[in-house]
Amino acid sequence: MNFIEELRWRGMIHDMMPGTEECLQQGMTSAYVGIDPTADSLHIGHLVGVMMLRHFQRAGHRPIALVGGATGMIGDPSMKSAERNLLDEPTLRHNQECIKRQLAKFLDFDSDAPNAAKLVNNYDWMKDYTFLNFIRDIGKHITVNYMMAKDSVKKRLSADSNVGMSFTEFSYQLLQGYDFMFLYQHENCRLQMGGSDQWGNITTGTELIRRELGGEAYALTCPLITKADGGKFGKTESGNVWLDPRYTSPYAFYQFWLNVSDADAAKYIKIFTSLTRDEIDALEREQADAPHLRPLQKRLAREITTMVHSAAEYETAVEASNILFGGATSDALRRLDEAMLLAVFEGVPQFEIARDALSGGIKAVDLCTSHAAVFASKGEMRKLVQNGGVSLNKEKLTDPESVVQTDALVAGKYLLVQRGKKNYYLLIAK
Repeated sequence: MNFIEELRWRGMIHDMMPGTEECLQQGMTSAYVGIDPTADSLHIGHLVGVMMLRHFQRAGHRPIALVGGATGMIGDPSMKSAERNLLDEPTLRHNQECIKRQLAKFLDFDSDAPNAAKLVNNYDWMKDYTFLNFIRDIGKHITVNYMMAKDSVKKRLSADSNVGMSFTEFSYQLLQGYDFMFLYQHENCRLQMGGSDQWGNITTGTELIRRELGGEAYALTCPLITKADGGKFGKTESGNVWLDPRYTSPYAFYQFWLNVSDADAAKYIKIFTSLTRDEIDALEREQADAPHLRPLQKRLAREITTMVHSAAEYETAVEASNILFGGATSDALRRLDEAMLLAVFEGVPQFEIARDALSGGIKAVDLCTSHAAVFASKGEMRKLVQNGGVSLNKEKLTDPESVVQTDALVAGKYLLVQRGKKNYYLLIAK
């Protein structure tokens, strides 16, 4: 597989230094992508770079994931309006281990193949490098004029910015340039990849390699991902969409991809999956013929949820979606664990009911009026029950006088009342 051609048809190339494609055609090459270690989980904003490394390895080349332990202590000024918080070493090491476990779902780190992926941390080669040695060995090769010309610096020093830039952040591109030079020397790394906002930092590295070592190195960037409506990619009302299920449940993760627009689905399925061009073309034809069936969104959600979580978590997320939007059974509801159930019904009205009262039995009509204000009156509830419009735990309620006891609780704690087709209420026994 030709790596550049693969990225090109997927729409994943923004800028590329001349000679990059020819370099890759000469044989197996190493390339790296830098990853911010300021959290112990990646979010979907990281996935473009990770997928570039994945395609790179699939093309027979050797991917290197660089966790920016040293640069993470400083902060990249690119596209930022202020400096970031600085992290201590124990936190960075913890974050590194968590990130590697997530990357292992995309990259082969453990095989004996010559192109097995490698994880490195720039803190390991920067921690003992003294300031005097660094500015003597590295600083002398890059002029201030060269550094000031970078867009990331100019934006922060422009008249529109009232923040300015510290010397710490100004030095960032030198540190990133040195990373590239170090990997060039010790890992035969000839290519650095990243988002288009990284172009200036990456080319500083290629320039440093040229001036200090007389070597040839290359740069390749991908477009920054945007939504078709101009909104910010990867953000929801509750914040980032994380890969770690502690921060974003597999159900919420699946729903994020399932609910993207048609235009975004057509773009994202090329970027965030390893499906072939023929497979994606076939899905696009299906989408054109029956857009209401949303084959692009369904396949996108399936591929990326399975890759990040597992096939089992994907199946559970689909089943959970059917509970909310389809004709799922009471058995399907009871198969959900508490975390998944709460994720599915996040945002629905909740009522607390007394467990002690439930243990003695409560008539359904009393439960949904006196104990939880699902209905304004008993008469209103009785009328809707007669018309088949009330369900308890996904089972039609046929008699408003039927008694509900603790054995009806889902996950030992919850009752789900459905009023009409779309109105849900979660009753929590305490």
